[in-house]
Amino acid sequence: MKEFKVFVQDKPGELARVTEALANQAVNIRAIASEGGHESTFLRVVTNDVATTEKAFKLAGLKFEANEILTVELMDRPGELAKIARRLARAGVNVASLYILGSKNGKTEVAMVVNDMDKAKMAIH
Repeated sequence: MKEFKVFVQDKPGELARVTEALANQAVNIRAIASEGGHESTFLRVVTNDVATTEKAFKLAGLKFEANEILTVELMDRPGELAKIARRLARAGVNVASLYILGSKNGKTEVAMVVNDMDKAKMAIH
């Protein structure tokens, strides 16, 4: 799984342009977030199909970066994310972005982009 950081203009219709590009290729969005007010405005998108997402964005003429994400399944209760965050901090791992992908059967699936995947995996497992 990857996070796509899609660069857009800060104007009406950009969210529609990005999501329609994915819909036209039958790509399902697992998580989405937006960030504006910076030098550049962008959407962060996690989908169910990396290759087709790349194709969709290229066909739509959208500029993007793709980053590997680490997924973690946590018990759905207070403090579980805090435990993982502290382990990552102790290991010197920075979390660039974070998403909840879904919750089911008392578990929550979380995805994150980190600056050191190997250190992060060792810290949380």
